[in-house]
Amino acid sequence: MDLHLAGDVAVVVGGARGIGLAVASGFLAEGARVAILDRDPEGPAEARRLEEASGISCVGLVVDATDFDSIRRAVDDLWDRFGRCDHVVYAAGVGSGKFGFPFWELDPGDWDRVLRVNLIGAANVGHAFAPRMADAKAGTLLFVASVAGQIGSQTDPPYSASKAGLINFAQCAAKDLAPFGVRVNSICPGMIKTALNRSVYQAWADRQGQGGAGGGVSIPSYEEWAGSKVKALVPLGRWQTPEDVAAMAVFLASPAAGNVTGQTINVDGGYVMHW
Repeated sequence: MDLHLAGDVAVVVGGARGIGLAVASGFLAEGARVAILDRDPEGPAEARRLEEASGISCVGLVVDATDFDSIRRAVDDLWDRFGRCDHVVYAAGVGSGKFGFPFWELDPGDWDRVLRVNLIGAANVGHAFAPRMADAKAGTLLFVASVAGQIGSQTDPPYSASKAGLINFAQCAAKDLAPFGVRVNSICPGMIKTALNRSVYQAWADRQGQGGAGGGVSIPSYEEWAGSKVKALVPLGRWQTPEDVAAMAVFLASPAAGNVTGQTINVDGGYVMHW
């Protein structure tokens, strides 16, 4: 499908793996040049692999989104390389690594890193890119949030709260940037087999008992635990994939979504429905 993105420049923050990597691949498939910004030192190598596979320019920069100066230097570097930036996707994200129900079982210190990566990092990216996009009077910003940010998921309260804040920030940014022709949206993945999803299971399993069984109670495997959640909570009854999210992300960047801004789009198999 030609979404008329060929020749554009797309930046994917957190693009070295998971959903971000799928988004980077999706832009390349549409002919857009891509920059992957990630704190993972393997990011540049992943970018080279994508460039070799696609034949389209893909660069990787090691950047910590929680460090504003790091982001600002990356922005300068990208403008030196490309002279423009058309689309920015913030796909970096972490969880607390703990099972947070009830929330007071967590320590207050469990919140800091989650909020810094999921929310402050996104704000840093917004602050660094938005002025230049406003000057260009064109472009799109997309923040990868989560259905957990809409339903008050008790599984990981710091994660849920950070994603709720991210959705709200996207709406604020959409209002501020609309007069400049820059569109801003958030996208909410549902249940995806990522390292983050598995870490939620592991935290839950560890609470039940060391390694798999506690108090004589058998603990289901990750596949059993997650599969039962999908069947119980997702009307379509199946997992979502990083590629599902990437398809929506690329569409939202395209002229086909030219009148879509300030929206929260769920890619969740029907998990969250508002009425």
